[in-house]
Amino acid sequence: MMPPAGAGTIRCPRPRARETGEGIAIVVARSAAGQAISGMKLYDELAEWWPAFSDPEDYRREAAYLTRVLRKATSPPPCTVLELGSGGGNSALHLKSRFAMTLVDISPRMLKVSRKLNPECEHIRADIRTVRLGRTFDAVYVHDAICHMTTVADLRAVMQTAYEHCRPGGVALFIPDFVRETFVEGTDQGGGDSPGRKVRFLQWVFDPDPTDTTYHVDFAILLRDRNGNARVVHDRHVLGLFPRAQWRKLLREVGLRPEVVRDDEVRELFLGHRRQ
Repeated sequence: MMPPAGAGTIRCPRPRARETGEGIAIVVARSAAGQAISGMKLYDELAEWWPAFSDPEDYRREAAYLTRVLRKATSPPPCTVLELGSGGGNSALHLKSRFAMTLVDISPRMLKVSRKLNPECEHIRADIRTVRLGRTFDAVYVHDAICHMTTVADLRAVMQTAYEHCRPGGVALFIPDFVRETFVEGTDQGGGDSPGRKVRFLQWVFDPDPTDTTYHVDFAILLRDRNGNARVVHDRHVLGLFPRAQWRKLLREVGLRPEVVRDDEVRELFLGHRRQ
């Protein structure tokens, strides 16, 4: 029987809390695609507003569920986890008490936000398609950062990164917002407050061309600072959308045995098991 999501303390070596830039084993891609990922306003010029835009507490329930998925996926359950595309560290905030977390993201500003939230975690600046750390982990975790892969080549590249960092017998977990079969257009709204900052936003999800591998998310974001000054920002995210069979095929191509797990939302989660 699996232990409760928050049970016990993980007894394993913890990565040294640090931030690493480019080096021999770490590559930040200079491609146009890499610049597009890091240049989105939410992850760049608006990164300091992220805690108000996306409340870390909203990730608690999901993290408990993902803990159960990861613990059930390997035997023994995973101890060390590499998160690719860790963003502002909201997932890591709840996972770090259960696993030894190493966090990778391409945006230095989002890493700065995450370091404040997770100072005890190792932070590495790198492109998740090309990073090679020269070590393996019990599990590799990619949340919705995987949505920023808009071509088959980019999606496969992240899967290859996950394979290279997954120990034999380990698992990689990918969480796209949609696959082609589950995609739904719509709108949503949200926002919140953090010290000195208030954010409210409208989100519009749509697919202007159902024949390609992308869809769009437009954000209309209203920001108000501690002095009461308000401004509106538009931020468009172009995200990847692939059929379920494509996901399975690519996972097999890089050496991972695919398994689909469905959560209580519309999402389909992909587990990739690496053979012993």
